[in-house]
Amino acid sequence: MATATVNGMTLAYEVVGSGGTPWVITPGGRFSKDVPGVRPLAEALAAAGNRVLIWDRPNTGASDVCFDGSSESEMQADALAGLLASLDMSPAVIAGGSGGARVSLLAAARHPEAARGLAMWWISGGVYGLMTLAIVYCGESIRAAWSGGMEAVVELPEWAEVLERNPGNRKRFLEQDPAEFIATLERWMLVYCPDPVSTVPGLVDRDFAALEVPTLIFRSGRSDPHHTRATSERLHELLPGSRMVEPPWGDSEWNERSGAARQGGGHLFERWPLLAPQLLEFGATLTA
Repeated sequence: MATATVNGMTLAYEVVGSGGTPWVITPGGRFSKDVPGVRPLAEALAAAGNRVLIWDRPNTGASDVCFDGSSESEMQADALAGLLASLDMSPAVIAGGSGGARVSLLAAARHPEAARGLAMWWISGGVYGLMTLAIVYCGESIRAAWSGGMEAVVELPEWAEVLERNPGNRKRFLEQDPAEFIATLERWMLVYCPDPVSTVPGLVDRDFAALEVPTLIFRSGRSDPHHTRATSERLHELLPGSRMVEPPWGDSEWNERSGAARQGGGHLFERWPLLAPQLLEFGATLTA
């Protein structure tokens, strides 16, 4: 496993392929680079002559945990830009889905020098979708810290992978002052509160006009309550020069994949390799 130190954090990563245009793929949730679907998509892009970074964001996989910054997504976006620079892969085509779409967008907006292009699918949004994220990412950790301090937090299933794959993370958790930890996660939680002038948490809509990076947006399904179609279409309106395309799956893809994952019969991102042809077509326009 390769690692790099960025912003004081150790980040785990892998580069698939060599030479060609640099790409980076970021998954959603707190899933690592090893979750089903991410590596096969990277391999499909690399097979066309690209160099593709897959990585564990801070708070995922084998990377360090970190509780700095105004939001978790902004902290991860800054880490991504730093990692690309450290690997001499800037500017890259920055691509991601769900939480990875948000991190990708923030990385391109906060560090325009890092982005050759931007591709996003399953962009989280809508009142229900955003308020759900606040609970998913922060709620249980806050509850545990209130009731049992950091010793209770490290017992939560949601942190099991980062503790197992990076033993130093246990010490990082236990060194946190519970009151400061709660304050940080409540600050992160507030970012997800629906705001009529902020389609994507961490960015104000008026700031999109300055984001000139070529962008590919995959339209979300009508049936998806977590990544609403309205969010994807609104981003297309806000981003100058963006292109919207239909995804390579049916309207109920998110619901089907999440249902299969709950039943132990699949994973949320397992069909991401189907995106490769459209992503490669988009990438070709950036080098033409």
